[in-house]
Amino acid sequence: MLNADDTISWGPKRIAVAGVSGSGKTTLCDELAEVLRCGRVELDSLYHGPNWTPRETFLEDVEGLISAPCWVVELQYREARPLIVSRADTILWLDYPTRIQMTRLIRRTVRRRLQREELWNGNYEPPLWKALIDEDHILRWGWRTRKKLKPVMPTLEGRFPGLHVVHLTHPSQTSRWVRALARS
Repeated sequence: MLNADDTISWGPKRIAVAGVSGSGKTTLCDELAEVLRCGRVELDSLYHGPNWTPRETFLEDVEGLISAPCWVVELQYREARPLIVSRADTILWLDYPTRIQMTRLIRRTVRRRLQREELWNGNYEPPLWKALIDEDHILRWGWRTRKKLKPVMPTLEGRFPGLHVVHLTHPSQTSRWVRALARS
């Protein structure tokens, strides 16, 4: 497993960004797609249909996305992860402290709700008070799953030859890595 200060010697072209809810996967994916000048589709937009229903074509859409020679995508959704990892050359693991992750998640969720920001396919964040009663509200989900990647990520390089996993533990490390990629 690599870290932010390791040399980028393999020329990443197919990058999956892993991290728990609120870690900054989508924002980083957008930035990386611009640096690499490659395709970018937010995975949530492929998964969520109207009324938060899963889209039947989700896996087909993911396969279409990752068949390209260059892409950046969030590594999420259990059923899509094996497809993405098997095709990726790089995984950036955003393993930030809980205080950073939860602050970002709360800030994003409140902003989206107060601004009535449309997310994907006509969906909006539910009312904030629902966090008190709904186990699957994004704020509760983010807290409950905040450590779910720790046992999985260190095993990926051994299971997928040629895959580079870069372990990033702070946003400043991530910024350094992106700057290094842009220079390479």
